[in-house]
Amino acid sequence: MSSENPEDKQQIADAQKNPEVIAALTETLAAGSRRDRQQAARIIAGVARENAELLVPFAPSLVDALERPEAQTRWECLDALTQLVPADARGCEKAIPGAEAALFDEDSGPLRLAAMRFLCRLGATTEKRSEKVWSLVDEGIQCYHGDLEFQDMLAAVIDFSQGKLAPEVKVGLADRMRFDATNGRGMLKKRAAQIVEHCEK
Repeated sequence: MSSENPEDKQQIADAQKNPEVIAALTETLAAGSRRDRQQAARIIAGVARENAELLVPFAPSLVDALERPEAQTRWECLDALTQLVPADARGCEKAIPGAEAALFDEDSGPLRLAAMRFLCRLGATTEKRSEKVWSLVDEGIQCYHGDLEFQDMLAAVIDFSQGKLAPEVKVGLADRMRFDATNGRGMLKKRAAQIVEHCEK
């Protein structure tokens, strides 16, 4: 969600070469000033986009950082955890409570979107995880229908609908999106129809 400036790009490159730099960044997430935490989280999210596997040893620190008060630190860490799911889904599972709190944060649209993306990516990995996250994904769809971030949330739900979902989750998701697939307009109708189609395969 953040655009990278040249200084950020250099820090991201340095972190990829040296695990000690990543360790220092994750320590800053637990301490430091609000500004320092946000900067560290931004660099960590950049590392995750380039090579998420480097962050596997630091997953607990990213989960812990979801307790910080400022929205940006949390959404950057959720973005990093989303990238980390394929490499360490089990470690990422511990972030579900923090993602739930972020999903229903009243003050930050980017934070809510990051939470939905994380939950959808994690839930798509196994039937059991799809059951764990489904009630949150379902509530998010209902709560933010029509919000500024909703179309981007639906893009994440499309990916979720193509994952390894439990049969009852597929049924529930298809039922949730059927009205929009039939009565929606434009991109909403198109994306809702895609989700229903994936769930009914």
